Amino acid sequence: MKIASEGIFGYTQAGEPVERFALEGDGLRMAVLTYGGVIQSLWVPGRDGQMVDVALGCDTLDAYERQDKFLGALIGRYANRIGLGRFTLNSTPYVLCCNDGRNHLHGGKRGFDKRVWSPEIQADGLHLRLTSPDGEEGYPGTLKVEVVYALEHRALRIDYRATSDKDTPCNLTNHTYFNLAGHDSGTVCAQQIRLFADRFTPADAESIPHGAYQDVAGTPMDLREWTDIGAHIDDPFDQLQFAGGYDHNWVVRGAPGILRPAAAARCPQTGIQMQVDTTQPGLQFYAGNSLDGTCQGKGGATYPRRSGFCLETQAFPNSVNCPAYPQAVLHAGENYRQVTVYRFES
Repeated sequence: MKIASEGIFGYTQAGEPVERFALEGDGLRMAVLTYGGVIQSLWVPGRDGQMVDVALGCDTLDAYERQDKFLGALIGRYANRIGLGRFTLNSTPYVLCCNDGRNHLHGGKRGFDKRVWSPEIQADGLHLRLTSPDGEEGYPGTLKVEVVYALEHRALRIDYRATSDKDTPCNLTNHTYFNLAGHDSGTVCAQQIRLFADRFTPADAESIPHGAYQDVAGTPMDLREWTDIGAHIDDPFDQLQFAGGYDHNWVVRGAPGILRPAAAARCPQTGIQMQVDTTQPGLQFYAGNSLDGTCQGKGGATYPRRSGFCLETQAFPNSVNCPAYPQAVLHAGENYRQVTVYRFES
């Protein structure tokens, strides 16, 4: 694996310098920004040997700062939603920034996706670090986070690590939008998805789960076999109607903490297939329902609705308010460790 700095990519509106890094290994190439830990591009060989950039992204830092779709970014302190932006931990109530209507989404108004991370090249990958101070966005504890990007064995591996000096919710993920036909190729509805999950966590009209589980059998949420993304996405099923399509948390089979298959996707056009393995208990499959062509994408691409999909490995949304769900509390002095691997073949 080769990793090199490509220098300053730009300066934030606050004047912070943002660096871009190039990673190359085992037939894959990617570019990573220190702004939000963004995966700007990810080049994968198709069946004809031609390289395909499968990650939606922007050409300028200004475009990243203006878009609100979390393109390619690292997400924290708590990925996904917390209902009403409130939770109680150790008998103490906490109030978070509500940046998604009445609810807290992806770490708040200035989550980790909008922070500039500190980079370091090491033999095992590109290490990105940041410190989230006690009280930031309403969360308790000073959280120190380290994320490692590596290309190995025809895969992108992401290691998430964190420590805190107080008990705090911690749920880290990456929000890359994939299009296996190429970032600028239009809708992903003809691409196929498979989820290694027999249940999902049903949500209300504000996309907040409340502790329930539901079997996928007999519903459009049954994606256990290869299914075109667009085949049932607009079915008259309440969960799909609430979210405008797929944007839900599935319960990954197997024991959390063990690296195991969570999802797979493939593109008939390019022959590219991707498998996602994770140690996390859940997976958010989001089919880009809110993409609307307003992002200033790479090479003039506009990214219309459903032109990319996300496979966000995670703790369950709103788990801090749902005792029936696996809890995502990092206790003071303990080590947070999660791994997600995106494997490619063609």
